[in-house]
Amino acid sequence: MVNPLKSIVTDHQKGPVITGIKLTPVFVPFHSHVREIMEASGGLGMAIPAEEPWPGVDAVICELTSEDGSSGLGEALVWLPETGVSMAQVIDAVQCCLGKYVLGQSPFNVELIRHRMDINIARSEVAKGLLDMACYDLMGRISGRSASDFMGGRVLEKVPLAALIPLADPEKMVELAVFFHDEGYTSFRLKLGRSIDDDVKTMALMRKTLGPEIRIRVDYNQAYNRAATAIRAIKAIEPYGLDYAEQPVRNGDYLGMAAVQKRVDAPLMAHEDCFSLTDIATLIELQAIGVVGLNPERPGGVTAALRALDYAEMRGLGAVLHSQPLGIASAMLIHLAAARHYQLGHATELFGQVMIEDDLITEPIDYSGGSAGIPEGPGWGITLDRDALDKYATGPAAVIR
Repeated sequence: MVNPLKSIVTDHQKGPVITGIKLTPVFVPFHSHVREIMEASGGLGMAIPAEEPWPGVDAVICELTSEDGSSGLGEALVWLPETGVSMAQVIDAVQCCLGKYVLGQSPFNVELIRHRMDINIARSEVAKGLLDMACYDLMGRISGRSASDFMGGRVLEKVPLAALIPLADPEKMVELAVFFHDEGYTSFRLKLGRSIDDDVKTMALMRKTLGPEIRIRVDYNQAYNRAATAIRAIKAIEPYGLDYAEQPVRNGDYLGMAAVQKRVDAPLMAHEDCFSLTDIATLIELQAIGVVGLNPERPGGVTAALRALDYAEMRGLGAVLHSQPLGIASAMLIHLAAARHYQLGHATELFGQVMIEDDLITEPIDYSGGSAGIPEGPGWGITLDRDALDKYATGPAAVIR
């Protein structure tokens, strides 16, 4: 008997098929001055109750090769307190299980690839997103088109950015915000949660110094175990004007998020809670969030991000793209923001170029004036720096054929 799925797979190819997967684990340290600022605030620069250190970026770099010699790039940033998986686990998920549903497929068949991964392997959104991201770059490389063309087509040429201000004394946080404001930034994400009094001092000083025109979002990084405390904290700073408040309670506490959202005016955004489309839909339908937050690899690459943005728009919510990635995932988010700008409503936050000592790409992305230029060329429009990849690799690459 002919396997009907096999006939679907072979009869609907669109261009050269994927013949190889290469996965390289890397660690790229933060700049020394960034580590100093983080250490001055307790080591992490945020209020997350984690003991795991964060001296730099752990990531898996994915290279998909096709039978015509083209190559597409993906990147997955991992940190155990947030992603819950290590580089080794991401690589293992692709080696043992997910790779077989990518090899032999055209990268243009992202819906079929995603479907087969989902019905055969539960969760594993980070690994799935890594492969999905590389497919979009490979589509562009094969066709000679920008990756944003496969997301709806770009609607602007410069992507507005938000600056990340780490948790520190109020005066230091405002000093950093003034620096980035002078660089052209008008949106800021403030790390809060040390104490309600400190949060109020920081917000008051921020508004006094930079005025009412700047846009402020705050990130509590799960600072509060109780919804009642989170409500008091947010209400205390609402008079200073908030775009939204991110993850005030512990991850997994959907009911706590819903309780807070019902009692504060500022929209909430979940970060550590958002790994899948189901997570996002559940939070929306519980009325636990007012803004959808998306990372490069969560809720599972470009294909899932496009679905999340469409769903958020349908339910009347804004969205924000944010991360501190290396160059590949930064380019991916820039292309996504350029294509789906009208669905966002908030400046994109990219801060890897500020925090990390190398981005692993040969030509830097233009981040001048508080915005990001869209890399030109096929796919993501960037080139992997192989010397840097070798320098920062933490082990041998896994090759799957």
